[in-house]
Amino acid sequence: MRFGVLGPLTVRTTDGAAVTVPGAKVRALLAQLLVHPGRPVSAERLIDGLWGVALPDHPANALQGKVSQLRRALEKAEPGGRDLVASGPAGYALRVAPDDVDATRFTALVERSRGADGPRERVRLLTDALDLWRGDAFADFAGEAFARGAVDRLDEARLTAREEQAEARLDLGEHGPLAADLAGLVVRHPARERLRAAQLRALYRSGRQTEALAAYEDLRRRLADDLGLVPGPDLAALHGAILRQDPALDGPPPAPAGASPAPADRDPLPRPPTGASGARTNLPAPVSGLVGRDDAVPGVRRLLGATRLVTLTGPGGVGKTRLAVAAARGLVPDFPDGVWLVELAGIDEGGDRAADAVAEAVTRALGLHEEPGAGPPRDAVARLTDALRARRLLLVLDNCEHVVDAVAAVAAGLLRDAADLTVLATSQEPIDVSGERVFPVPPLELGGAMELFVRRAGLGPGAAALGADDTEAVAELCVRLDGLPLALELAAARVRTLGVHGLLARIDDRFALLGRGFRGAPARQRTLRAVIDWSWSLLSEPERTVLRRLAVHDGCGLAAAEAVGAGGGVRAPDVLDLLARLVDRSLVVASDRPGGPRYCVLESVRAYGAERLRDAGEFEEVRERHSVHYAALAERGGAALRGPEQRRWLERLDEESGNLR
Repeated sequence: MRFGVLGPLTVRTTDGAAVTVPGAKVRALLAQLLVHPGRPVSAERLIDGLWGVALPDHPANALQGKVSQLRRALEKAEPGGRDLVASGPAGYALRVAPDDVDATRFTALVERSRGADGPRERVRLLTDALDLWRGDAFADFAGEAFARGAVDRLDEARLTAREEQAEARLDLGEHGPLAADLAGLVVRHPARERLRAAQLRALYRSGRQTEALAAYEDLRRRLADDLGLVPGPDLAALHGAILRQDPALDGPPPAPAGASPAPADRDPLPRPPTGASGARTNLPAPVSGLVGRDDAVPGVRRLLGATRLVTLTGPGGVGKTRLAVAAARGLVPDFPDGVWLVELAGIDEGGDRAADAVAEAVTRALGLHEEPGAGPPRDAVARLTDALRARRLLLVLDNCEHVVDAVAAVAAGLLRDAADLTVLATSQEPIDVSGERVFPVPPLELGGAMELFVRRAGLGPGAAALGADDTEAVAELCVRLDGLPLALELAAARVRTLGVHGLLARIDDRFALLGRGFRGAPARQRTLRAVIDWSWSLLSEPERTVLRRLAVHDGCGLAAAEAVGAGGGVRAPDVLDLLARLVDRSLVVASDRPGGPRYCVLESVRAYGAERLRDAGEFEEVRERHSVHYAALAERGGAALRGPEQRRWLERLDEESGNLR
């Protein structure tokens, strides 16, 4: 199980699923244990952290109750989870490996960077470490006494890592971009001399000597006015060197990204071009930060380090592209021939032509052009394979779902014949190529969803700044919108007009409410309806039939899906295979339960399916089949409640409460 404290407290299973820890006191208990991961914390210290002077009548018993709730939540999330909370004479401890807590992973990466060979490796390790941060450390408990020491320690370590990263980037010759990146950080920490020194060097090496001298003067004045101090000797010496234009200040030029040329007889296409900055990438610059994906970026990078084909899967609007770009951006130094984003959404060719169209899209993204005499373009896949055979690069194939068979054919050939090629794909379903590792991208958990909504709506510095009424309304909006980042951003854009409570009052008509998209976004991503329309268009007619009939359920088992979903050309035995296809396409979520699999649909997809059910003239008929099935279930359950199966039936009827209502 993985725990996150570099931001709001998060818990995830080994498979990456979000874990709900119920109750503020239980979450505070977990946070206290994570302040000292793996080490015991005395009962007295825990009680003081949970209740302070407002002690309950029986503090030890109350603490034991909170411990039991935490153990139940962890066990429910993953078998064996309760054993993570151990007790002994010295108190309670959370048994976690160092790699299971993002704060300890951050510390380990920073330490590794200090022994790394060369500035490029230091930058990579420090970037990985800093990418683990999702906000302020222990953001939910920043005001609690038990967290203050850990928060201060982690904040200082984070700032030191930023300074070390800046110095390593200077060694790489990245003075121009670095000067821009440090501007905001210096405003927040104006008296950090090491940070100022990095800024002065970056400005000077960028030809901005006047600004470098002004930055030094700003620091000198602040220290004198606020603390009665003068800059330290190292910074004063740097200031003097800038005044003298000392040649020793000149840094190294940007290191060219070298690569071995391919044999001439196997290179019908030229090498990918190098940009003016020396970088070999066409990845877009981030417009905003990645919210709520605490372990996702390093998780994707770890998979890319272990295998050569990773596919991010998930429903439309969940943020697969943004995650892929964020993960790939930090890997540019690792691929001498570049990291290249290939957009496949515009491909509409089918059949035998689709594979060539995918290969041609890759060729265009890499800036590879045919040379005279290179041969006819009839076999674009083979020619691309030859061009990449000796290249070491990362391809990011975006939006593969509508040409997944063609992508599979192209990727399989490229990976087989180009030994140093790595592929990161985004798709609503797996590529299904040998060696593929699938990384499911789930909707945001509640904390991340609220943080994203609040930031995009401009409601303040973060979710923690909301009032009680607004917090409750934002939380309900995030749940109703399934934690889908696109839906949350579309809703946040309406806050200026409707406010949070006005949005919530109209959320039942979500497709009209979120019908105005962002200018410049692809047509299929401008509105919530367009996102689901795109997914719907890729389904076969039997798959559409089963999906729209699932809209009448509030989650269901296989028997219910067969009973309600069959008919009108869909046989009951076919429903399982059709469900499997819908699960693969990220439109249905399957969870394994002791009583058999259970299938759930996102609320937005349910609303869309209900519209399609009415359009097909099936709504009343399918609702009737639903009612008949669950009435029969209730009758069987009612009789069983008087027998030895009482407990099992109570749990089953509770699980089906939404359908029974």
